[in-house]
Amino acid sequence: MREPRHASGSVRFDKRRRTWNYLWYESGKRRSKLIGTKQQFPTKASAWKEAERLKVKPNERPSGETVQSVITRYEAERMPARLSTARTYRSFLKNHVIPQWGNTPIRDVQIRPVELWLRALPLAPKSKTHVRSLMHGLVEFAMWAGVLDIGRNPVSLVQNKGASRKVRKARSLTTEQFHALLKELHEPFATMALVCICLGLRISEALALRWSDVDWLGSRLSIRRGIVAQVVDDVKTEGSAKAFLLAEDLLLRLKVWRQASQFHDASDWVFASPLNIGRLPYSYTGTRRILGHASEAAGLGHLTTHAFRHTYRSWLDAVKTPIAVQQKMMRHTDIRTTMNVYGDVVTDEMSTASLKVAELAFRPNGAQAERESR
Repeated sequence: MREPRHASGSVRFDKRRRTWNYLWYESGKRRSKLIGTKQQFPTKASAWKEAERLKVKPNERPSGETVQSVITRYEAERMPARLSTARTYRSFLKNHVIPQWGNTPIRDVQIRPVELWLRALPLAPKSKTHVRSLMHGLVEFAMWAGVLDIGRNPVSLVQNKGASRKVRKARSLTTEQFHALLKELHEPFATMALVCICLGLRISEALALRWSDVDWLGSRLSIRRGIVAQVVDDVKTEGSAKAFLLAEDLLLRLKVWRQASQFHDASDWVFASPLNIGRLPYSYTGTRRILGHASEAAGLGHLTTHAFRHTYRSWLDAVKTPIAVQQKMMRHTDIRTTMNVYGDVVTDEMSTASLKVAELAFRPNGAQAERESR
């Protein structure tokens, strides 16, 4: 008989999904249960111990998947590929979802307890929205995986009041404040700040620039990648990968920095870190620390790297850039992210707006005088 031969079951490693699974036969049919990932259980012995802890035995079907076991499968099969998104998801799971719901059977997740728990979380409204979406995704995944019967997702009825309300107002700099900050920044961070504020780049995009991304003859800069936690990744959205027109002052600034940098080959990082012998750019944490010190020295208080992007948006307004053009220049997929207004855009308008913003960054007094004379 085949069944007694496999009475003890076995632990196998799935190389494709990099997960441990417990396999056994029941009534002549092969059964399996997910134990965990390779990261959670580095050795087969540790996977066996977990199988015993879960009391998985042949001829005994599990009584019901817990939220923790669904999360383990979700991380192995459905976790977003982009590093920064995956890090955020894992943080929410580890710090909020698992402590509260880890041992709860997924079928017992109910609307009212989830909503009350969500209200009590010490998080900003926007972060609570992300946690709610993550819980919704876990239940959807459980349906997809056959753990739950397909039906209406109970988390879809959970409300998160004030989800769009911001706890802190986005920080934008005036031209005077930006130039005060620029005086306190040493290279290459001063050039980095100019690149970010003239083009509205995210810090992950600025740090991931290579010299090969600069078209010196065409005066253009291409955004092709991002870097998060010193791991090169794709840009945030498909629309984020674009080429920007470089103002003459900004192009010259990049040329001067390339001549001064010891890492100036086409394949080198524009903001290569000497601590890593140029193999990696400066880290986000190091850049944030330098910016913090410069901001305090300039009397601006606390400032984050994302303030440059918010400032770019404010300066586009200041030079009277149409909203539809702003959407394209901010590289927002949905114009509602920019200002809930729809429209079209032409390349000439984008180029004009870009040059005007660079004028504010390099010659604020001259640009201001020009606007006042009109």
